Amino acid sequence: MTTEIMNRPTRRGVLCVVAAIVAYPARAGEVSYVNPRFGTTITFPGEVFSLPQPPSENGDGMSWASPDGAWLGVWGQYNALDHDEKALLDFLAPEFDEVTYGKAGKGFVVLSGLDDGKVFYQRTNFGRDGVLHSMLMRYPQHRHANFDRLAIAVAASLKGP
Repeated sequence: MTTEIMNRPTRRGVLCVVAAIVAYPARAGEVSYVNPRFGTTITFPGEVFSLPQPPSENGDGMSWASPDGAWLGVWGQYNALDHDEKALLDFLAPEFDEVTYGKAGKGFVVLSGLDDGKVFYQRTNFGRDGVLHSMLMRYPQHRHANFDRLAIAVAASLKGP
């Protein structure tokens, strides 16, 4: 991910507490996360991504890890460069080692492939007021049979105003 797209200034404090409060179980085994700053929401299996990581310093997102080396990040951000779907796809693709799938659809962008020895799957949805809602999942290549479908299912739950 790039700094220009992420726009992550450095602030800590109350946002750490808020981010911890808004990640809550939806159903047994499921966690629903709501980002208080951008309204980005996602649901994922808490038994898989059971290790919450420190929230971002400015409150734009949060991430979780799994004991077997997978990682899930969720964030909202302003579309500061005013990209449309195709321009965002073209902008994000070079950030990864190898993009094997990329699609720019109406209101969303999806990229998948290999990066730093792991499989990645990223989805970004275009929201209201120039906000982008994104998720990125990374997982070991040898676990792709388990995680490929999970990445698509988690990405389908990504929402935002």
